[in-house]
Amino acid sequence: MDRDWELFLLPYNQAVDELKVKLRGLRGMYRLRKEHGPIEFITGRVKPVNSILVKSKARSIPLDKLETEMEDLAGIRIMCPFVEDILQVVGIIKKRKDLNIVYEKDYITNKKDSGYRSYHLICEYPVQLIDEEKVVLVEIQIRTLAMNFWASIEHSLNYKYQGEFPEAIKGRLQKAAESAFQLDEEMSTIREEIKDIQENYRFPD
Repeated sequence: MDRDWELFLLPYNQAVDELKVKLRGLRGMYRLRKEHGPIEFITGRVKPVNSILVKSKARSIPLDKLETEMEDLAGIRIMCPFVEDILQVVGIIKKRKDLNIVYEKDYITNKKDSGYRSYHLICEYPVQLIDEEKVVLVEIQIRTLAMNFWASIEHSLNYKYQGEFPEAIKGRLQKAAESAFQLDEEMSTIREEIKDIQENYRFPD
């Protein structure tokens, strides 16, 4: 199938750019109000063409069905200081009028066998093009900094082993995932004290 990938991915790039600006603006509002912000930082990306082709082959997704069957062509990642902040961010996003939640995946309560933890929202987001409005799917991942560190390492190893981890590596990853979760739990015990510091002292960006 011949395809102009730059043109095809243009609305996804626009969706990522717009959502990053909007969500960073939200983070800025908390800072201006000197309130504890549930958002530490935000990243976003559009899946590279090579990754799209590999995933479409692995998942048997026809290239003419990418728009409806590949949910993470556009991805936003929101990192939170504490586990408790994750559901607050989920609630904030659900109240927004500029996107529609299609469904959600709670890997915080129901972690994957690998140890992966994160909260995923699959959203429909309208992009205004020159002569039409195009609704694209965007995957929003919400996780703590510790969860993100673990997921980044797991993602890198996944490329090396193509998902077929040796048992020794798999065991170490699971152990590391539990260590990351214990760190989040420990941080939660001093959450109120940290919030008080954030709300009463102004730190440089």
